[in-house]
Amino acid sequence: MTGERRSGTAASAGLPAAFAQWFSDRGWTPHPYQLALLDADRDSLLIAPTGGGKTLAGFLPSLIALRNGGQGLHTLYVSPLKALTADIGRNLARPVADLNLPIRIEDRTGDTANAKRQRQRTDPPDILLTTPESLALMLSYPEAPRIFGNLRRVVIDELHALAENKRGDQLMLCLARLRGLSPDLVATGLSATVEDPQALADFMGGAAILHADPGPDPDIAMLPTARPAPWSGGGGHYAIPEVLEQIRGANTTIIFINTRAQAELFFQALWAANEDNLPIGLHHGSLSREAREKVEAAMAAGKLRAVVATGSLDLGIDWGAVDLVIQVGAPKNVKRLVQRIGRANHRYNAPSRARIVPANRFEVIECVAALQAVAERDLDGDPRPPGPLDVLCQHILLTACSGPFDADRLFAEVRTAGPYGKLSRAAFDDCLDFAATGGYALRAYDRWQRLMLRDGHWQLRDPRAARNLRMNIGTIVDTEMTRVRLRSGNLLGEVEEGFAASLVPGDTFLIGGQTVRMDALRELSLVVTPQPSRNPKIAVYSGTKLAMSTQLAHRVLSLIGDPARHAELPPDTREWLAVQGRMSSLPQPGVLLCETFPHAGHSHFAVYGFAGRNAMQTLGLLLTRAMEQAGLGPLGFLSTDYALLIWSVDPVTDPAPLLDRERLRHGLDQWLGDNAVMKRTFRNVATVAGLIQRNLPGARKSGRQATFSSDILYDTLRRYDPDHLLMRITATEAGRGLVDFGRIEEMLDRSPLIEHRRLDRVTPLAAPLLLEVGRVPIKGQGRERLAEAEAAALMAEAGLA
Repeated sequence: MTGERRSGTAASAGLPAAFAQWFSDRGWTPHPYQLALLDADRDSLLIAPTGGGKTLAGFLPSLIALRNGGQGLHTLYVSPLKALTADIGRNLARPVADLNLPIRIEDRTGDTANAKRQRQRTDPPDILLTTPESLALMLSYPEAPRIFGNLRRVVIDELHALAENKRGDQLMLCLARLRGLSPDLVATGLSATVEDPQALADFMGGAAILHADPGPDPDIAMLPTARPAPWSGGGGHYAIPEVLEQIRGANTTIIFINTRAQAELFFQALWAANEDNLPIGLHHGSLSREAREKVEAAMAAGKLRAVVATGSLDLGIDWGAVDLVIQVGAPKNVKRLVQRIGRANHRYNAPSRARIVPANRFEVIECVAALQAVAERDLDGDPRPPGPLDVLCQHILLTACSGPFDADRLFAEVRTAGPYGKLSRAAFDDCLDFAATGGYALRAYDRWQRLMLRDGHWQLRDPRAARNLRMNIGTIVDTEMTRVRLRSGNLLGEVEEGFAASLVPGDTFLIGGQTVRMDALRELSLVVTPQPSRNPKIAVYSGTKLAMSTQLAHRVLSLIGDPARHAELPPDTREWLAVQGRMSSLPQPGVLLCETFPHAGHSHFAVYGFAGRNAMQTLGLLLTRAMEQAGLGPLGFLSTDYALLIWSVDPVTDPAPLLDRERLRHGLDQWLGDNAVMKRTFRNVATVAGLIQRNLPGARKSGRQATFSSDILYDTLRRYDPDHLLMRITATEAGRGLVDFGRIEEMLDRSPLIEHRRLDRVTPLAAPLLLEVGRVPIKGQGRERLAEAEAAALMAEAGLA
């Protein structure tokens, strides 16, 4: 929360004298955009670099308006993270104390004590710091008109992060509701990384865009290492010595890793090599809240030299001592990389310093492409679809919790929310019918008869249902987790319920940077004992393997396909691609390269689609089904962001019929019908929409219970009401999310020509695929040396010494 640091007295037109003096005393001059927001009488989207004073800009009008005291809730601050609300509260306390302002600031999150929450409903503070879920809960109470009736400002932090998922849609519906309660309020969205400012402004319902000076270019490069990146794998352990050297030379370093499992592994390897005993922490979402808060407090106090983290530290907590970011593994998304870079040198006009460690040879190319995109300030991002209807169903039910409502007025209000600006009345009525009755096939069941029409207004049929609905607020449907406890009872964190179910007593796994042995499963918790001498099984966390963005994939493909640009790559990578070009062909825009070759007694078929991990996984499922139908005897496949490799009894002689768009679409429809992906997606949709209630007074359904219930509902609706609203939502989300069929279609559109190379041995680009985990079984002592020997032999076969 800063202004621009300059010498001399601040020229602070528009600021009251006390505020102008406050800036001047610190040697600051207010940024032009901070002053511009003082007079804003309409919604604004402020895009400013990390450390550029966005938060102060958002709050400055409120601090000035409240300098003589307030009457009730004046300003609402919404962030995606509970930790960020606490950080903002600490930062706001400084100017309030310095200026002796009569302002009461409180937070309201899931961690807030119940007594405090109850008091806030009758006596709200001047400024309330909250999250989308807590805001939705507050709006569901009958007191909402009184609580928010005098609201004048809403500040939405890290708006880009919220806009990427259903939490943003829920928040925009809440914002529309707030406008209905207080028509004169002004909203300000804050963001540092925006690929399409106009689209984000439209997401807010129409906001004026305010750009700040973007600041200096970051100091970002690949980290030079003594050993080259391995041919396959994702750990980045080869660079541990160089990472430690970077940590020694910095004040505080954040090491970002894309997955929780890899973060655990990297932390363990880093600690084993940490001969200087540098204080290094670990932070990710499956650690206990106490463990995360301990690391956050140590970071804030400057007691850690480094922390290994996942996306749990992506967003804007202000740790001024952080002066280096290391990204281990390709970022997969340029916008995410820029966001993470901004964690270093959290100061305006100070370049952020970051180093990237590609995990394997393919990622070397991806990292070069990402660095070029950062230099060109070319952020990636996909267009947002219309507001999801399951979120709207939940919003309708929560609106009924606050009191009776008129359907016409609610429809008009919902249409003022940016994501729902083009919502049809028919779609709204479908959601209202579902909220009221559960839909055609379920209306005979009392448990889903929740709304009734009386005197022209919809209201809860049973007011006691409001408690259950409030207990299930939110759009985040977590993977079912099982707590992990030591025998002493101390909580270490959580692992996926499915992973826990796969363990038997004696099995070992990593959590919190240490290896533990599973002793028993008691009262829904894994009881474990530290076992540092054992090799661990690794907990696999769902949804953590990030897919490369479409824009970054295009950059990678263009770089590989143009030999004139290979000088931009390291020498060993240039040689790898040169041998590939001589032996087969290079993937390039406009052409879909396919290869067929024998290896280890089987035929192998490679497709270099560059469509992202989810899409290539789906393509593998569809092609193996098609190959089975063609009698080719597929035996298995593996997929990466870049390519797909299928091995079979007989070779593919003509890939064109297998890759026919209509055939793939038909195969997708058949595959999805009975597939677990659809049932899993349905469970998530049904939970958000309120059909399945996970939390009930005095009890909580286990993951198995919820899955069993949702599977029965899915099978019932598929048989008796296949056009049910939730079935339509499920089909749309499955195709766009885990399945990502749209990326397959985009791949076929940008590569209309198919080039099929039939070869007598493995190719340089295909060889790393054969080395992926699970494809080359290597066990026992000396695994690393054996893996390197296997890689050397395979690459020699592919023509690389």
